[in-house]
Amino acid sequence: MTSAPDTAAASRGSVGEVLRAFLRLGVTSFGGPIAHLGYFRADLVERRRWIDEKGYADLVALAQFLPGPASSQVGFALGLLRAGPLGGLVAFLAFTLPSAALLVAVALGASLVEGPIAAGVIAGLKVVAVAIVAQAVVGMARTLTPDARRAGIAVAAIAIVVLAPGILGQLAAIVVGALAGLLLCRRPREEVESSTRFGVPKAVGIACLVLFGLLLAGLPVLAAAVRAPVVLLADAFFRAGSLVFGGGHVVLPLLEAEVVDPGWVGAADFLAGYGAAQAVPGPLFTFAAYLGALSEVGPGGVAGAAVALVAIFLPGFLVLVGVLPFWDALRRRPGAQALLRGANAAVVGILAAALYDPVFTSAVVDGPTFLLAVGCFVLLVAVRVPPWAVVLVGAAGGVLIALVSGVAGVA
Repeated sequence: MTSAPDTAAASRGSVGEVLRAFLRLGVTSFGGPIAHLGYFRADLVERRRWIDEKGYADLVALAQFLPGPASSQVGFALGLLRAGPLGGLVAFLAFTLPSAALLVAVALGASLVEGPIAAGVIAGLKVVAVAIVAQAVVGMARTLTPDARRAGIAVAAIAIVVLAPGILGQLAAIVVGALAGLLLCRRPREEVESSTRFGVPKAVGIACLVLFGLLLAGLPVLAAAVRAPVVLLADAFFRAGSLVFGGGHVVLPLLEAEVVDPGWVGAADFLAGYGAAQAVPGPLFTFAAYLGALSEVGPGGVAGAAVALVAIFLPGFLVLVGVLPFWDALRRRPGAQALLRGANAAVVGILAAALYDPVFTSAVVDGPTFLLAVGCFVLLVAVRVPPWAVVLVGAAGGVLIALVSGVAGVA
Protein backbone atom coordinates (compact mmCIF):
# COMPACT_ATOMS: atom_id res chain seq x y z
CA MET A 1 0.00 0.00 0.00
CA THR A 2 1.34 3.44 -0.90
CA SER A 3 1.69 5.85 2.01
CA ALA A 4 0.51 9.47 2.07
CA PRO A 5 4.05 10.82 1.89
CA ASP A 6 4.64 8.74 -1.23
CA THR A 7 1.59 10.26 -2.90
CA ALA A 8 2.79 13.74 -2.03
CA ALA A 9 6.24 12.95 -3.33
CA ALA A 10 4.81 11.92 -6.69
CA SER A 11 3.61 15.49 -7.38
CA ARG A 12 6.03 17.89 -9.01
CA GLY A 13 6.98 21.22 -7.54
CA SER A 14 8.58 24.35 -8.94
CA VAL A 15 12.22 25.32 -9.32
CA GLY A 16 11.51 28.29 -7.06
CA GLU A 17 10.29 25.95 -4.33
CA VAL A 18 13.48 23.90 -4.60
CA LEU A 19 15.58 27.07 -4.51
CA ARG A 20 13.92 28.34 -1.34
CA ALA A 21 14.14 24.99 0.43
CA PHE A 22 17.78 24.31 -0.37
CA LEU A 23 18.96 27.87 0.16
CA ARG A 24 17.63 27.69 3.70
CA LEU A 25 19.28 24.31 4.14
CA GLY A 26 22.49 25.72 2.68
CA VAL A 27 22.75 28.39 5.37
CA THR A 28 21.55 26.30 8.33
CA SER A 29 22.88 22.74 7.75
CA PHE A 30 25.89 22.50 10.04
CA GLY A 31 27.60 19.38 11.30
CA GLY A 32 28.86 17.39 8.32
CA PRO A 33 27.27 14.86 5.94
CA ILE A 34 25.49 12.73 8.55
CA ALA A 35 23.86 15.83 10.01
CA HIS A 36 22.95 17.06 6.52
CA LEU A 37 21.00 13.84 5.92
CA GLY A 38 19.14 14.57 9.15
CA TYR A 39 18.34 18.11 8.03
CA PHE A 40 17.10 16.84 4.66
CA ARG A 41 14.90 14.27 6.32
CA ALA A 42 13.38 16.75 8.78
CA ASP A 43 12.59 19.34 6.12
CA LEU A 44 11.99 17.43 2.89
CA VAL A 45 10.66 14.07 4.11
CA GLU A 46 8.77 14.93 7.29
CA ARG A 47 7.67 18.51 6.69
CA ARG A 48 7.40 18.97 2.92
CA ARG A 49 6.85 15.28 2.05
CA TRP A 50 8.71 15.39 -1.24
CA ILE A 51 9.58 11.70 -0.81
CA ASP A 52 8.53 8.97 1.60
CA GLU A 53 10.75 7.51 4.31
CA LYS A 54 11.53 4.34 2.41
CA GLY A 55 12.39 6.16 -0.81
CA TYR A 56 14.66 8.49 1.12
CA ALA A 57 16.45 5.60 2.80
CA ASP A 58 16.89 3.89 -0.59
CA LEU A 59 18.49 7.08 -1.90
CA VAL A 60 20.84 7.37 1.09
CA ALA A 61 21.89 3.73 0.67
CA LEU A 62 22.60 4.30 -3.03
CA ALA A 63 24.69 7.42 -2.31
CA GLN A 64 26.82 5.47 0.15
CA PHE A 65 27.78 3.07 -2.66
CA LEU A 66 28.75 5.76 -5.17
CA PRO A 67 31.85 7.95 -5.32
CA GLY A 68 31.34 11.59 -4.40
CA PRO A 69 29.75 13.62 -1.59
CA ALA A 70 26.86 11.50 -0.30
CA SER A 71 24.77 14.30 1.22
CA SER A 72 25.14 16.53 -1.85
CA GLN A 73 24.17 13.61 -4.11
CA VAL A 74 21.06 13.02 -2.02
CA GLY A 75 20.22 16.72 -2.20
CA PHE A 76 20.73 16.82 -5.97
CA ALA A 77 18.51 13.76 -6.41
CA LEU A 78 15.76 15.30 -4.27
CA GLY A 79 15.85 18.47 -6.37
CA LEU A 80 15.76 16.32 -9.52
CA LEU A 81 12.78 14.39 -8.17
CA ARG A 82 10.87 17.54 -7.26
CA ALA A 83 11.50 19.80 -10.26
CA GLY A 84 13.43 17.89 -12.92
CA PRO A 85 17.01 18.52 -14.10
CA LEU A 86 16.88 22.25 -13.39
CA GLY A 87 15.59 21.46 -9.91
CA GLY A 88 18.61 19.21 -9.31
CA LEU A 89 21.00 21.93 -10.46
CA VAL A 90 19.29 24.57 -8.33
CA ALA A 91 19.33 22.28 -5.30
CA PHE A 92 23.08 21.79 -5.70
CA LEU A 93 23.82 25.50 -6.18
CA ALA A 94 21.60 26.68 -3.32
CA PHE A 95 23.02 24.11 -0.89
CA THR A 96 26.64 24.59 -1.94
CA LEU A 97 27.26 28.23 -2.78
CA PRO A 98 26.74 29.76 0.70
CA SER A 99 29.56 27.75 2.25
CA ALA A 100 31.72 28.03 -0.89
CA ALA A 101 31.40 31.83 -0.84
CA LEU A 102 32.34 31.98 2.84
CA LEU A 103 35.40 29.80 2.30
CA VAL A 104 36.54 31.86 -0.69
CA ALA A 105 36.21 34.93 1.52
CA VAL A 106 38.44 33.21 4.09
CA ALA A 107 40.99 32.38 1.39
CA LEU A 108 41.00 36.01 0.28
CA GLY A 109 41.63 37.32 3.77
CA ALA A 110 38.44 37.29 5.83
CA SER A 111 38.19 35.50 9.17
CA LEU A 112 35.22 33.55 10.45
CA VAL A 113 36.37 31.73 13.55
CA GLU A 114 38.19 34.18 15.81
CA GLY A 115 37.16 35.18 19.34
CA PRO A 116 35.18 33.52 22.15
CA ILE A 117 31.77 34.41 20.70
CA ALA A 118 32.61 32.80 17.35
CA ALA A 119 33.92 29.74 19.20
CA GLY A 120 30.68 29.60 21.20
CA VAL A 121 28.60 29.76 18.01
CA ILE A 122 30.56 26.86 16.51
CA ALA A 123 30.20 24.80 19.68
CA GLY A 124 26.45 25.46 19.75
CA LEU A 125 26.05 24.47 16.12
CA LYS A 126 27.80 21.18 16.81
CA VAL A 127 25.28 20.54 19.57
CA VAL A 128 22.41 21.22 17.16
CA ALA A 129 23.85 18.54 14.90
CA VAL A 130 23.51 16.06 17.79
CA ALA A 131 19.79 16.82 18.07
CA ILE A 132 19.22 16.70 14.30
CA VAL A 133 20.94 13.33 13.86
CA ALA A 134 19.20 11.89 16.93
CA GLN A 135 15.82 12.92 15.51
CA ALA A 136 16.72 11.29 12.18
CA VAL A 137 17.82 8.04 13.84
CA VAL A 138 14.63 7.80 15.91
CA GLY A 139 12.34 8.58 12.98
CA MET A 140 14.08 6.30 10.49
CA ALA A 141 14.31 3.46 13.01
CA ARG A 142 10.55 3.64 13.56
CA THR A 143 9.92 3.19 9.83
CA LEU A 144 12.83 1.09 8.61
CA THR A 145 13.41 -1.30 11.54
CA PRO A 146 9.83 -2.16 12.55
CA ASP A 147 10.54 -5.82 13.33
CA ALA A 148 13.14 -7.90 15.17
CA ARG A 149 14.94 -9.01 12.01
CA ARG A 150 15.62 -5.53 10.70
CA ALA A 151 16.40 -4.22 14.17
CA GLY A 152 18.99 -7.00 14.40
CA ILE A 153 20.47 -5.94 11.07
CA ALA A 154 20.77 -2.37 12.40
CA VAL A 155 22.55 -3.59 15.53
CA ALA A 156 24.92 -5.68 13.42
CA ALA A 157 25.66 -2.61 11.30
CA ILE A 158 26.53 -0.65 14.43
CA ALA A 159 28.93 -3.39 15.48
CA ILE A 160 30.62 -3.46 12.06
CA VAL A 161 31.08 0.33 11.97
CA VAL A 162 32.42 0.39 15.53
CA LEU A 163 34.90 -2.41 14.85
CA ALA A 164 35.92 -1.09 11.42
CA PRO A 165 35.59 2.72 11.49
CA GLY A 166 35.70 4.73 8.30
CA ILE A 167 34.11 4.40 4.89
CA LEU A 168 35.19 0.75 4.43
CA GLY A 169 33.29 -0.19 7.56
CA GLN A 170 30.22 1.69 6.35
CA LEU A 171 30.31 -0.02 2.97
CA ALA A 172 30.77 -3.39 4.65
CA ALA A 173 27.80 -2.71 6.94
CA ILE A 174 25.54 -1.90 3.98
CA VAL A 175 26.68 -4.98 2.03
CA VAL A 176 26.13 -7.27 5.04
CA GLY A 177 22.77 -5.62 5.70
CA ALA A 178 21.69 -6.07 2.09
CA LEU A 179 22.64 -9.76 2.07
CA ALA A 180 20.87 -10.29 5.38
CA GLY A 181 17.80 -8.58 3.94
CA LEU A 182 17.85 -10.93 0.95
CA LEU A 183 17.79 -13.88 3.33
CA LEU A 184 15.49 -12.56 6.05
CA CYS A 185 13.27 -9.81 4.62
CA ARG A 186 11.58 -11.28 1.56
CA ARG A 187 7.87 -10.65 0.98
CA PRO A 188 5.38 -12.04 -1.54
CA ARG A 189 5.34 -10.15 -4.83
CA GLU A 190 2.00 -8.44 -4.16
CA GLU A 191 3.31 -6.85 -0.97
CA VAL A 192 6.28 -5.17 -2.59
CA GLU A 193 5.95 -1.40 -2.22
CA SER A 194 6.13 0.95 -5.19
CA SER A 195 9.31 2.91 -5.81
CA THR A 196 9.96 6.59 -6.26
CA ARG A 197 10.96 7.23 -9.87
CA PHE A 198 13.37 9.96 -10.94
CA GLY A 199 12.50 9.98 -14.63
CA VAL A 200 16.06 9.85 -15.98
CA PRO A 201 16.13 8.16 -19.43
CA LYS A 202 18.52 5.25 -19.82
CA ALA A 203 20.27 6.99 -22.72
CA VAL A 204 21.05 9.95 -20.48
CA GLY A 205 22.32 7.63 -17.76
CA ILE A 206 24.63 5.80 -20.14
CA ALA A 207 25.91 9.11 -21.55
CA CYS A 208 26.75 10.34 -18.04
CA LEU A 209 28.63 7.14 -17.18
CA VAL A 210 30.58 7.33 -20.44
CA LEU A 211 31.43 11.00 -19.82
CA PHE A 212 32.59 10.16 -16.29
CA GLY A 213 34.92 7.45 -17.64
CA LEU A 214 36.25 9.69 -20.39
CA LEU A 215 37.02 12.54 -18.00
CA LEU A 216 38.60 10.28 -15.37
CA ALA A 217 40.88 8.67 -17.95
CA GLY A 218 41.30 11.62 -20.29
CA LEU A 219 41.97 14.57 -17.98
CA PRO A 220 45.36 13.21 -16.77
CA VAL A 221 46.41 12.62 -20.38
CA LEU A 222 45.28 16.09 -21.43
CA ALA A 223 46.95 17.68 -18.42
CA ALA A 224 50.26 15.94 -19.20
CA ALA A 225 50.03 16.91 -22.87
CA VAL A 226 49.13 20.60 -22.63
CA ARG A 227 50.36 21.45 -19.11
CA ALA A 228 47.74 24.22 -18.97
CA PRO A 229 47.31 25.32 -15.32
CA VAL A 230 43.51 25.26 -15.46
CA VAL A 231 43.52 21.68 -16.80
CA LEU A 232 45.98 20.58 -14.12
CA LEU A 233 43.72 22.08 -11.45
CA ALA A 234 40.58 20.48 -12.89
CA ASP A 235 42.30 17.09 -13.20
CA ALA A 236 43.45 17.12 -9.56
CA PHE A 237 40.03 17.94 -8.14
CA PHE A 238 38.09 15.69 -10.53
CA ARG A 239 40.31 12.77 -9.47
CA ALA A 240 39.74 13.54 -5.78
CA GLY A 241 35.97 13.64 -6.30
CA SER A 242 36.06 10.37 -8.25
CA LEU A 243 37.99 8.30 -5.75
CA VAL A 244 36.24 9.09 -2.47
CA PHE A 245 33.19 7.23 -1.19
CA GLY A 246 30.82 8.69 1.38
CA GLY A 247 32.22 12.21 1.05
CA GLY A 248 32.89 14.46 4.00
CA HIS A 249 36.16 14.08 5.84
CA VAL A 250 37.19 11.09 3.69
CA VAL A 251 38.18 13.50 0.91
CA LEU A 252 40.76 15.38 3.01
CA PRO A 253 43.75 13.04 2.54
CA LEU A 254 43.09 12.95 -1.20
CA LEU A 255 42.98 16.75 -1.39
CA GLU A 256 46.14 17.01 0.67
CA ALA A 257 47.93 14.67 -1.71
CA GLU A 258 46.70 16.64 -4.73
CA VAL A 259 47.51 20.20 -3.60
CA VAL A 260 49.87 20.16 -0.61
CA ASP A 261 52.32 17.46 -1.70
CA PRO A 262 53.09 19.15 -5.06
CA GLY A 263 53.35 22.55 -3.34
CA TRP A 264 50.26 24.21 -4.81
CA VAL A 265 48.94 25.12 -1.32
CA GLY A 266 51.01 25.36 1.87
CA ALA A 267 50.37 22.92 4.71
CA ALA A 268 49.54 25.73 7.16
CA ASP A 269 47.04 27.25 4.73
CA PHE A 270 45.50 23.82 4.15
CA LEU A 271 44.94 23.28 7.87
CA ALA A 272 43.59 26.80 8.36
CA GLY A 273 41.08 26.25 5.58
CA TYR A 274 40.05 22.91 7.04
CA GLY A 275 39.38 24.64 10.35
CA ALA A 276 37.25 27.26 8.60
CA ALA A 277 35.35 24.54 6.75
CA GLN A 278 34.19 23.17 10.10
CA ALA A 279 32.60 26.53 10.92
CA VAL A 280 30.44 26.94 7.82
CA PRO A 281 27.21 25.17 6.81
CA GLY A 282 26.85 22.98 3.77
CA PRO A 283 29.04 20.21 2.32
CA LEU A 284 32.68 19.82 3.32
CA PHE A 285 33.51 19.38 -0.37
CA THR A 286 33.27 23.19 -0.64
CA PHE A 287 36.71 23.18 0.97
CA ALA A 288 37.78 22.74 -2.67
CA ALA A 289 36.70 26.34 -3.35
CA TYR A 290 39.12 27.57 -0.67
CA LEU A 291 41.96 25.49 -2.11
CA GLY A 292 41.23 26.53 -5.68
CA ALA A 293 41.27 30.20 -4.67
CA LEU A 294 44.68 29.80 -3.00
CA SER A 295 46.31 27.36 -5.42
CA GLU A 296 49.46 28.53 -7.17
CA VAL A 297 48.41 26.39 -10.15
CA GLY A 298 45.37 27.63 -12.03
CA PRO A 299 43.73 31.04 -12.28
CA GLY A 300 43.47 31.50 -8.50
CA GLY A 301 40.91 33.66 -6.74
CA VAL A 302 37.23 33.29 -7.58
CA ALA A 303 37.96 31.68 -10.97
CA GLY A 304 40.22 29.05 -9.39
CA ALA A 305 37.58 28.38 -6.74
CA ALA A 306 34.94 27.86 -9.44
CA VAL A 307 37.13 25.40 -11.39
CA ALA A 308 37.96 23.38 -8.27
CA LEU A 309 34.35 23.38 -7.07
CA VAL A 310 32.89 22.15 -10.37
CA ALA A 311 35.63 19.57 -10.82
CA ILE A 312 35.25 17.97 -7.39
CA PHE A 313 31.44 17.72 -7.48
CA LEU A 314 31.02 16.74 -11.15
CA PRO A 315 32.10 13.06 -10.93
CA GLY A 316 29.67 12.24 -8.12
CA PHE A 317 26.76 13.78 -10.00
CA LEU A 318 27.66 12.10 -13.30
CA VAL A 319 27.75 8.68 -11.61
CA LEU A 320 24.52 9.36 -9.71
CA VAL A 321 22.57 10.39 -12.83
CA GLY A 322 24.16 7.48 -14.69
CA VAL A 323 22.93 4.94 -12.16
CA LEU A 324 19.45 6.34 -11.40
CA PRO A 325 17.56 4.96 -14.44
CA PHE A 326 18.83 1.45 -13.75
CA TRP A 327 18.22 1.91 -10.02
CA ASP A 328 14.57 2.77 -10.77
CA ALA A 329 14.10 -0.51 -12.63
CA LEU A 330 16.14 -2.68 -10.27
CA ARG A 331 14.54 -1.71 -7.00
CA ARG A 332 11.01 -2.59 -8.18
CA ARG A 333 11.95 -6.29 -8.20
CA PRO A 334 11.02 -8.31 -5.10
CA GLY A 335 14.57 -9.59 -4.61
CA ALA A 336 16.00 -6.10 -4.87
CA GLN A 337 13.35 -4.85 -2.45
CA ALA A 338 14.52 -7.44 0.07
CA LEU A 339 18.12 -6.29 -0.42
CA LEU A 340 17.04 -2.70 0.14
CA ARG A 341 15.11 -3.52 3.31
CA GLY A 342 18.29 -4.94 4.76
CA ALA A 343 20.43 -2.09 3.42
CA ASN A 344 18.03 0.50 4.82
CA ALA A 345 18.14 -1.14 8.23
CA ALA A 346 21.93 -1.01 8.01
CA VAL A 347 21.73 2.72 7.19
CA VAL A 348 19.84 3.23 10.46
CA GLY A 349 22.67 1.43 12.28
CA ILE A 350 25.33 3.52 10.52
CA LEU A 351 23.53 6.73 11.49
CA ALA A 352 23.16 5.52 15.07
CA ALA A 353 26.89 4.76 15.30
CA ALA A 354 27.73 8.17 13.80
CA LEU A 355 25.38 9.82 16.30
CA TYR A 356 27.70 8.63 19.04
CA ASP A 357 31.04 9.11 17.29
CA PRO A 358 31.88 11.65 15.97
CA VAL A 359 28.68 13.71 16.38
CA PHE A 360 28.01 13.30 20.13
CA THR A 361 31.58 12.85 21.32
CA SER A 362 32.84 15.98 19.54
CA ALA A 363 29.94 18.24 20.57
CA VAL A 364 28.82 17.21 24.05
CA VAL A 365 31.83 17.90 26.25
CA ASP A 366 30.23 18.82 29.57
CA GLY A 367 26.95 19.17 31.47
CA PRO A 368 25.84 22.47 29.90
CA THR A 369 26.37 21.23 26.33
CA PHE A 370 24.48 18.02 27.17
CA LEU A 371 21.60 20.11 28.54
CA LEU A 372 21.62 22.23 25.37
CA ALA A 373 21.56 19.07 23.20
CA VAL A 374 18.57 17.68 25.11
CA GLY A 375 16.78 21.02 24.82
CA CYS A 376 17.34 21.17 21.06
CA PHE A 377 16.13 17.57 20.68
CA VAL A 378 12.93 18.34 22.62
CA LEU A 379 12.32 21.43 20.48
CA LEU A 380 12.64 19.34 17.32
CA VAL A 381 10.68 16.25 18.36
CA ALA A 382 8.11 17.41 20.94
CA VAL A 383 7.57 21.11 20.15
CA ARG A 384 8.10 20.61 16.39
CA VAL A 385 10.21 23.75 16.01
CA PRO A 386 11.68 24.01 12.47
CA PRO A 387 15.35 22.98 12.18
CA TRP A 388 16.47 26.47 11.09
CA ALA A 389 15.02 27.94 14.29
CA VAL A 390 16.72 25.26 16.39
CA VAL A 391 20.00 26.25 14.71
CA LEU A 392 19.52 29.79 16.05
CA VAL A 393 18.69 28.48 19.52
CA GLY A 394 21.76 26.23 19.51
CA ALA A 395 24.07 29.04 18.37
CA ALA A 396 22.72 31.38 21.05
CA GLY A 397 23.06 28.63 23.66
CA GLY A 398 26.65 27.98 22.64
CA VAL A 399 27.50 31.69 23.00
CA LEU A 400 25.83 31.80 26.42
CA ILE A 401 27.78 28.75 27.61
CA ALA A 402 31.03 30.26 26.34
CA LEU A 403 30.37 33.58 28.08
CA VAL A 404 29.37 31.95 31.38
CA SER A 405 32.41 29.68 31.24
CA GLY A 406 34.64 32.66 30.54
CA VAL A 407 33.25 34.59 33.49
CA ALA A 408 33.61 31.54 35.74
CA GLY A 409 37.19 31.08 34.53
CA VAL A 410 38.08 34.67 35.35
CA ALA A 411 36.45 34.42 38.76
